[in-house]
Amino acid sequence: MSSGETDDLPRLRTIADYQFGSGVGETLFPESEDPEVKRSSSGRPQQVVADAGRVVTYGTDGRFTLGLEGGRRVAAALEPPAGRVVVGDESEPFVRDGKNVFAKFVAAAGPEVRPGDEVVVVHEDGSLLAVGRAELSADAMTDFDTGMAVMVREGAGDDAD
Repeated sequence: MSSGETDDLPRLRTIADYQFGSGVGETLFPESEDPEVKRSSSGRPQQVVADAGRVVTYGTDGRFTLGLEGGRRVAAALEPPAGRVVVGDESEPFVRDGKNVFAKFVAAAGPEVRPGDEVVVVHEDGSLLAVGRAELSADAMTDFDTGMAVMVREGAGDDAD
């Protein structure tokens, strides 16, 4: 990693703490790791990739979108149900395959979840199923019987946690 990439990590940790909650930045980008920071043509950090896979993409809006590895790390950093949308057996295979989560199948959601937030979709047993963007607030996800709750960006497929 170049020194420019090393200089990026403290700032990226700060952004992660702001977006996901205090302490998440250190879990997403640990000091012990040397992730690859891919840059845009202008030199701005665009993706952070660890040995285990894509952690985040850094959008032009200044927010992260999670990769599956980033989802694992956010889930590890936050006390359940924070940052999560929980589904049961009925929708588990579909979400794992990358299909969207609908409100009628949401068992629980982190109370802080708002539309537009990056979330981790987990099974009731805690296993990671997908990462995506919340389309509804936590209250709406658990109250509504119709509508898309999470637009899934990437399903975990057959990955075992």
